[in-house]
Amino acid sequence: MKTINVRYFALFRERAGRDSETVETTADDALALFRQLTDRHGTDDPRGHCKVAINDVMADWDSPVADGDDVLLFPPVAGG
Repeated sequence: MKTINVRYFALFRERAGRDSETVETTADDALALFRQLTDRHGTDDPRGHCKVAINDVMADWDSPVADGDDVLLFPPVAGG
C-alpha cells in the first residue's frame, strides 16, 4: 500500500470538494490512480484530455507512482 498526496485543479477540485487529499492506494501508475480517484469522485473526463504531474514534473499516464509522491491532476482546459 502506498500513501500518495493528490492535488486537484479546476473541475477536479470542484468534483472532489477539496484542493487536495492523501490517499492510500495500490496503484502502480498514474492512470491506475486516476481511475481510482475518478471512481471515488464521479468525474468522467477522458484521460487523453487531462494532464498529470508527479512531484511537480509533467508525466505520462503510464509513469509509476511511489509511496510519498505528490500527484497533480489537471482537467481539460477549454480555449477559444
